[in-house]
Amino acid sequence: MKMNKRQFLKSAAALSSLALLPSSSWALLKNGRLRTAHIGVGGMGAEDLKSISSHKLVDVTALCDVDANNLAAAKKLHPNAKTFSDYRKLLDDIGSAIDAVIVSTPDHTHAPASMMAMEMGKPVYCQKPLTHHVSEARAMLKLADEKNLVTQMGIQVHSFYDYRLATLLIQSGIIGKVSTVRAWSPKNWGYDGPAPVGSDPVPESLDWNLWLGTSAKRPYKENVYHPGNWRKLLDFGCGTLGDMGVHIFDTPYNALALDVPLTIKNKCRKPTGFGFPENNIVSYKFPGTQYTTNTLKWVWYDGPGAPKKHKDLALPDNETLPDQGAMFVGEKGRLLLPHFMELPRLIVDGKYEQIDVAKFDTANQLGAPVNDPNKHYHQFVDACLGKDKCSAPFSYAARLTETILLGVIAGRFPNKTLQWNNEAAKFSEEAANKFLDSKYRAF
Repeated sequence: MKMNKRQFLKSAAALSSLALLPSSSWALLKNGRLRTAHIGVGGMGAEDLKSISSHKLVDVTALCDVDANNLAAAKKLHPNAKTFSDYRKLLDDIGSAIDAVIVSTPDHTHAPASMMAMEMGKPVYCQKPLTHHVSEARAMLKLADEKNLVTQMGIQVHSFYDYRLATLLIQSGIIGKVSTVRAWSPKNWGYDGPAPVGSDPVPESLDWNLWLGTSAKRPYKENVYHPGNWRKLLDFGCGTLGDMGVHIFDTPYNALALDVPLTIKNKCRKPTGFGFPENNIVSYKFPGTQYTTNTLKWVWYDGPGAPKKHKDLALPDNETLPDQGAMFVGEKGRLLLPHFMELPRLIVDGKYEQIDVAKFDTANQLGAPVNDPNKHYHQFVDACLGKDKCSAPFSYAARLTETILLGVIAGRFPNKTLQWNNEAAKFSEEAANKFLDSKYRAF
């Protein structure tokens, strides 16, 4: 049986009789401490748990994972937390005992888990990319706004010094108006092979039905889905663009105050219906902003060998490009932003120029030039406690994610320029619109 998102949320929300409180009231429940529930505690979820729990005002109250091994490891670190394999049961059973929810699952479960928590009035920290489908990103944005919830997407580098400095430099006009951004990652979260056949025994530690969640039922295959390769597959991840693109797009997207694009074109192999292409060159055209020319061209390269050579990417003295990064091309020069943990570099007339940071950061708003890996997480906790504001709320994250996902969809139509109607949330090309959403399975 399949259901739409509204039916799913309605049935899920009906499980709980929790009396809802405004998000600003959560901190009052436990004398200024935050009780957290963690959905997904393996892999990146374990890192999220570590960073959130490092805040001195956090009490880890609930842990949830479909893999019993992940759950046992997290329980060992937080013995007082209640454990669950099904996030719906967690929210139903102890919803009144938690104040905020951290979602660190594979991409296809981000929206179902986050939306259920938000329907109950819970602040949510959700890993990137925010959602698996464009329709989900818009729904999460709308719900967070309607309920005035504290939200944060897990793009930790958003709060790093290097990226905040690049944003300040661009918005201060260090290279003038920007006409082009080129960004790249040689990572390969694609799969050009055939779909697997047959089935393998499901590990005793894994609840395969709960791992699939709202996605279509299928046989389990070892080393294909869980724990690590789901990012390569259409029904569960978002490819390299969805994994690394969100991080590397983030600073240029934020610095240039971009919205969603006008057109998208993906140069890649023909679709297989199972895996993402291993190499993509995605070209976007954005409407202009105060920091750009009339329109902005954005080119993304991923997969083995990325990026393709281009004069915009040439470095002084024939230096090798950083493994991953972005290049801003402006009227007065270029700004290279490596990914990650490296300062931006200014290039004018083919030579590096020194950047006098004090000249641009006159109010010392950036603080010390350090990258604190916990800052983004602690910002969310402090915002829930009424002491700070989130820098990557869903009002921002949903639009960034939508931009990423439009490039992912364009991979279904190789070398074809797709026209995006922001107001209608539709493509002009009707065939592409069916990939904006998917039916939810009842599980």
